[in-house]
Amino acid sequence: MAIWFTNYTLEQVRSMEKGNMMEYLEMETTELGEDFVRGKLKMTDKVRQPIGLLHGGASVALAESLGSIGANLIVDPSKFYCVGLDINANHIRGVREGYVYGEARPLHIGKTTQVWEIKLTDEAGKLTCISRLTMAVIAK
Repeated sequence: MAIWFTNYTLEQVRSMEKGNMMEYLEMETTELGEDFVRGKLKMTDKVRQPIGLLHGGASVALAESLGSIGANLIVDPSKFYCVGLDINANHIRGVREGYVYGEARPLHIGKTTQVWEIKLTDEAGKLTCISRLTMAVIAK
């Protein structure tokens, strides 16, 4: 059974990407599972460090975007919204080309906070970054 507040479609989730950092950095939500959100980030000059590797901030932006989407899909949007409280990231492996893939899964779903784990991998499936995101659940 899915953890989401309602039966969201991938098209509804993708509509959240328009007109913000996700669209600018060419991030895309690719799958909404029973208890996870997956997405990808295209390696472009927008997300590279001067030495050509994926910028750590771009990894964190992808991680926070996927975790934030997931957090907000769990709550009743007429009563609550979720915002980031804290994020950390361990950068494991550099990426130079292709796509970076992310998967966000909740570790804790509470009434006032949620904690998400986001794993990023390269096209070969090798771990590039692992992140933990704490979200505040705020009443409207």
